Order: sequence, then structure tokens, then C-alpha cells
Amino acid sequence: MQKLTTFLMFEGKAEAAMNFYISLFKDSAIISIKRNDKGDMGAENSVQHATFTLAGQQFMCIDSPPVHGFTFTPAMSIYVSCKSEQEIKILFEKLSAGGSVLMPLGTYPFSDRYAWVTDQFGVAWQLNFGTLNQV
Repeated sequence: MQKLTTFLMFEGKAEAAMNFYISLFKDSAIISIKRNDKGDMGAENSVQHATFTLAGQQFMCIDSPPVHGFTFTPAMSIYVSCKSEQEIKILFEKLSAGGSVLMPLGTYPFSDRYAWVTDQFGVAWQLNFGTLNQV
């Protein structure tokens, strides 16, 4: 059976991002990390390939050896269905720190509590609690 996995490409911050993300969600862990050795295409000890889980959902990531003219865009985001008002407040605070707020935490016609943020690593997150049209 085919499996779809979100793949995130960082420029030197993959391990820091993984550690930050797994600190925010239960049932999360780094499953494997393959690091670049001296002489590999990427910087020594940077993440050549890693697999991690967030709330049981699998993700993969790398540190891209070349610097690209692109990065993450808010058009592609990780959607989080929060279980409580407290959870959405904590995630909003932590994920927006050092990043940016695209839509502030508030009440919207489509949700009782919603926010859209870009974190310090450039990854976009949609946070939702009590939506009227739950995904």
C-alpha cells in the first residue's frame, strides 16, 4: 500500500527543528538520523536524512547541501486539530516565537479558535480548536 509522508527540507537546521517539534507534541520522537560524514556532499554531521513522528504522524527531513532560491511557503502548512483551549494557546505561543503570525489566534466565521503561524524555521502551521467544520 502506498504511504504519503511529509518531507521537509531545511538549510542546516533540520535537527534543531525536529527537536523543537517533538518537544511540543505527545507521541513524538526522532526515529532515525543519518548524518553526513566528512567528504559527503553536505556539511559534516548535518542531517543527510531523518525520520521523526509528531503525534504519531511520520515526517522526514534533510539539511539540503546547496542553498536554494526557495524555502517553505504558507501555501503548504501543517494543520493541527487541538484538543483544548490550553493546547492551542501553548502551540500558538511556542510556534509563533521567532516566526510570524499570519492570522492571529482568535475567533473566525469558520472556527471558534484558530491561528496560522510560520515558525522560526519557516514552516507554516494552522492551529484549530472547536471548528464549526472540523477537518
